[in-house]
Amino acid sequence: MYDDDDLIPLDLEAELADPLDRFEVASDAPESPLPDPAAMLALLSSSVTQQRMLAARAFCEIQDQRAVPLLVTLLQDDCPLVRVSAAYALGRNGDPSILTPEEQSTILAPLIQQLQDWNGYVRKGVIWALGNTKSTAAIPPLIEALKTDIPAVRLWAASALAQMVSVDYEAIVVAIPPLIEVMRRDAIPAVRSNCAWSLGQLCKELPSNVVYATAIDALIEAFAEEKDLGVREDARTAILRVGDTRGLQVIEELEQDGWF
Repeated sequence: MYDDDDLIPLDLEAELADPLDRFEVASDAPESPLPDPAAMLALLSSSVTQQRMLAARAFCEIQDQRAVPLLVTLLQDDCPLVRVSAAYALGRNGDPSILTPEEQSTILAPLIQQLQDWNGYVRKGVIWALGNTKSTAAIPPLIEALKTDIPAVRLWAASALAQMVSVDYEAIVVAIPPLIEVMRRDAIPAVRSNCAWSLGQLCKELPSNVVYATAIDALIEAFAEEKDLGVREDARTAILRVGDTRGLQVIEELEQDGWF
């Protein structure tokens, strides 16, 4: 769907830790007073790019429904720094606990549309925002990104699907098969690791049924057969956190045999 050239990474480390993500999305630390919402609302419509960007970033910390229409507009800004800041801010302000379903729908559609953005860093921000909406409508685009986008976006899509644990059983069931598929075949170990982590998060909320057993089987397979040490460790950690008896037994047996 996308070429790696649209992100132009020099190496994987640079791709998975890009400079556009180095501002704080949200922080609980009382480092400084929060920006004034009224002042930031005014700057969202500024003709100065830097002011629009700073205002959008401010709403990564501030929750204010008045900003939502303006942030949606900024998803189309000419500057990718403004667009990615607006995406993160919409994720922060798209929490279903503070929005009605109708209000959240006004965020979801523009975010999903923005997954066509040419800039990979912007798409990463959109993926984070979609996961944070905890909406079933976000599942298909998250799955599509997990399967087809560039590595940095796939990495975040894997993590975003873990948010479905806060939605309902049906959402968890839909999210699990693509996570298993990508954990088995993705070329990037970090993406496979994030899939293992997300599967562990989702399994903790599942009853002991065939969906649960399939996910646990996939984690056991990753632990036993994965060549990358980091992925094996993350699969092992996921099984331990779920506390699955069968998985724990396999881990114990393999470790006694000196496998890990």
